[in-house]
Amino acid sequence: MSVERPRIVIAGGGLAGLSLALALKRALTDGLDVIMADPALKRDPHGDLRAYAIAAAARRMLETLKVWDQVADKAQPILDMVITDSRLNDPVRPTFLTFEGEVAEGEAFAHMVTAGDLTAALIEACKDSGVILRAEGVTGFAAQSARIDVTFSNGESVPAALLVAADGARSRLREQAGIGWISWPYHQSGIVATIAHERDHEGRAVEHFLPSGPFAILPLKSETLPDGTVKHRSSIVWSEKTANVPALLESDPEDRLVELERRFGLQLGRISFETRPQAFPLSFGVARSFVAERIALLGDAAHVIHPIAGQGLNLGLHDAAALAETIADALRLGMDPGGADVLEGYERARRADITAMGVMTDGLNRLFSNDLLPVRLIRDLGLGLVDRMPGLKRFFIREAAGLTERDAPRLLKGEAL
Repeated sequence: MSVERPRIVIAGGGLAGLSLALALKRALTDGLDVIMADPALKRDPHGDLRAYAIAAAARRMLETLKVWDQVADKAQPILDMVITDSRLNDPVRPTFLTFEGEVAEGEAFAHMVTAGDLTAALIEACKDSGVILRAEGVTGFAAQSARIDVTFSNGESVPAALLVAADGARSRLREQAGIGWISWPYHQSGIVATIAHERDHEGRAVEHFLPSGPFAILPLKSETLPDGTVKHRSSIVWSEKTANVPALLESDPEDRLVELERRFGLQLGRISFETRPQAFPLSFGVARSFVAERIALLGDAAHVIHPIAGQGLNLGLHDAAALAETIADALRLGMDPGGADVLEGYERARRADITAMGVMTDGLNRLFSNDLLPVRLIRDLGLGLVDRMPGLKRFFIREAAGLTERDAPRLLKGEAL
């Protein structure tokens, strides 16, 4: 290589990209330069109030990277989960399936944490570890046999061994690299918001399967206010037919709250919107390849799935763990971290897992987002059978926690690189 010391440029400062940058510097310290480039680094990350479910395997990774302690007191463990299947106007929503939330003694299968808190912790850890943070975008690149020249928005160009495109589902870098994208819309939108409620959720997550799409209630950490009162909160992911979304979001606040109550229920007492609901179109998408010449795709730039299982971010963190391990092992063996043989290893490590998760979430959404009576009877019978099989339930909860993969990256097992 013509680069004095191996250099990796990561374009996109989301949670997956930041985790990759930190993992590389924690593993290789002075043996590698890591540049993280994203205009969003100019903004205060705490303004991002979106909430994510961090699976147990991803939490182990964050613990190993010494980040989890910075957000642990703000994270809410999911202690159990309830699944119902009904129509919107049904007076009773029978519970067909319940899960206990522990995968090991004292270890929850997932924790809810806000994107802002986790992003801020990762940025600080990256700074402390020597990651070079540039608050500007990557506008182009030119791949050569021994390096890739990466151009930033200020016109500067630097040579690198590898460019990681972590710039989202509409990745411009993926497009510039000529990597194809297979996708289809679900004709659904995901409405997300934080909900305040009167009673304690006790760490319970609820998934209502409704004809227009799943409606998830995910517990957030309660807050103690200055006057001593406790504010209980949950995050919702409300899947709705896209055609209905404008009317819902533009309706009178009282009417909007009525629609929320029809789906949320009153089991937690009076409810209200704590944040303004936002809608995002839902689709499936996967790159035809996760790599090109001296380029690797990461997170949403490589794959987008339905949020029905809450696994989108966890897949991205899994990408980061796999790519960090691939690069670290290659450099320790004296190999070129941007070489085709190294990148093919990353492709092999991620393709099967992503394909399986994409097929599963697509199938679940199609199975549960309809109101055909025969289909409802079959799926409810299936849910009831699973509920009576403790061994199968344990397998599903460990699968959701990301703990069933035999050859999982070391970081996801809680092992340092």
